[in-house]
Amino acid sequence: MAFGAFEQRGEDTPMNEINMIPFIDIMLVLLIIFIVTAPLLTHAVKVDLPKAVNSQNNVLQEKVTLSIKSDGSYFVNGEKIRQEELKARLEKLSKETQIQLYADQNVEYRLIMEVMSSAANVGLSRIAFVSNPAK
Repeated sequence: MAFGAFEQRGEDTPMNEINMIPFIDIMLVLLIIFIVTAPLLTHAVKVDLPKAVNSQNNVLQEKVTLSIKSDGSYFVNGEKIRQEELKARLEKLSKETQIQLYADQNVEYRLIMEVMSSAANVGLSRIAFVSNPAK
């Protein structure tokens, strides 16, 4: 019985082909795993929700415009007031009032912080800074 030949038939030469069979086997196994697990990941509960008529809730929020000019003068809704009157005006506002703060670009930071501090001391927390968009 002869198990092999004594002559060399090129078995020592490097193989220049890629064996694709293991790659295809792995991809098929992964495909089967994803096909089986994908329906398990979507676990939605079907609920019969009640029907309702939705209407927009038109709550008119009170807005106050507070302007600070570069010379340090204050305006509430276009009316010029003194700095001493500012805290009294803020105390009269409800807690849900939104303050729209218009400040000149040359206003000192200290004046803006005083207004914000006065508003916070009376319980007003809704302050919007208004600016012009850059061109």
